[in-house]
Amino acid sequence: MRASTYPLLEASEALRTVLEATPVGGVERVAVGALRGRVLGRDVIASHQLPSFPASAVDGYAHHSSDHPQRLSVVGESAAGRPWDRSLGVGEAIRILTGAVVPEGADAVTMLEDAEELEGWVRLPLARSGQNLHAPGADVEAGQVVLGQGSIVGPAELGLLGALGLASADVHRRPRVALMSTGDELVEVGTEPGPGQIVDSNRWALNAALEEAGAVVTMLGIAPDEPGSLRRLVQEALLEHDVLVTSGGVSVGTHDLVKPLLAEIGQVLVGRVKVRPGKPFTFATLPGGKIAFGLPGFPVSSLVTLEVFVRPALRRMQGMARLERPLLTVKMGFDARSPGDRTDYHRVRLEAEGDQLVAHSTGRQSSSRLLSMAGAQALVRVPPGETGLAAGSLVPAMILDLN
Repeated sequence: MRASTYPLLEASEALRTVLEATPVGGVERVAVGALRGRVLGRDVIASHQLPSFPASAVDGYAHHSSDHPQRLSVVGESAAGRPWDRSLGVGEAIRILTGAVVPEGADAVTMLEDAEELEGWVRLPLARSGQNLHAPGADVEAGQVVLGQGSIVGPAELGLLGALGLASADVHRRPRVALMSTGDELVEVGTEPGPGQIVDSNRWALNAALEEAGAVVTMLGIAPDEPGSLRRLVQEALLEHDVLVTSGGVSVGTHDLVKPLLAEIGQVLVGRVKVRPGKPFTFATLPGGKIAFGLPGFPVSSLVTLEVFVRPALRRMQGMARLERPLLTVKMGFDARSPGDRTDYHRVRLEAEGDQLVAHSTGRQSSSRLLSMAGAQALVRVPPGETGLAAGSLVPAMILDLN
């Protein structure tokens, strides 16, 4: 099928097609030190309660709440890791430190600053049962699902796994991605381009975005505009990778070889999308449950289509519960229009004005102007037609980076 004869799909239909054909990766056991950013492949169920013993929430005195307002005899001390080793009797109290075991016979802890201690005695105000102590199981109950499948492991999740004594966890395997640029006009970064040549900047930008999305990326360099060489390079890459991502070669020119090659070795499910930038975006399924993304060669087109289509697929492969970037409602700080029949993904910066985030354009939105993407914090979908989005209107924005 010629590139120009592929149906022109709406962005939502194209994304649905991509996600329906994207497999979820398998599960592997990973040590706790390498879990940050990984996605749980199974529920984590607590084998025991937390805390496992009644623990003091403050420095003070442990006692029974009914022993008031008389003086109590101070008979010992409970410190973290060094609990007092007997039950507390009527009229007795012990000094206790934060995190230490509250002994049997005590049901309350009074803060140090609220107590009046004499030599061997302490006078305490009235207290209620359960005051300033963490009861066993108050944080986590035995058998409780503490982290669900699809949860991303961050600092708090790592801490929780450690608190439960888990030195490893089952997580989805990270997708292995082969990344290549195509085009005889490209030269490597650091090489002086000759007449008609350009530096291959796309591969470095895409590599960073793919790694940020959780992929393990192998950069294959620049593929020539020669069918046999391109086919061999792709087939070799697919032996050890789950995903192929290419930049360039998906338009309608005689040297645009990626789309025909993907159609030859697999099935092209998306050949054109009704978006700006990124109309030639291509998605194909390949033998062995593998998938391929042909991104346009213009730098902004490649990054925008990666955000809109590739990143959600990579998140699905990793078993993530939320596949797309988060959306926030923002106020348009400018008029935006998208003439013709394509939805425009306008790059914007966000500024807080009172309690509202306001979107401001990053300037000229040419698909070749990488400056429009540099520093962009969100993408705003501008519907096709002359109506567009008026300044002051409230619209959803796909958040990229709020730094």
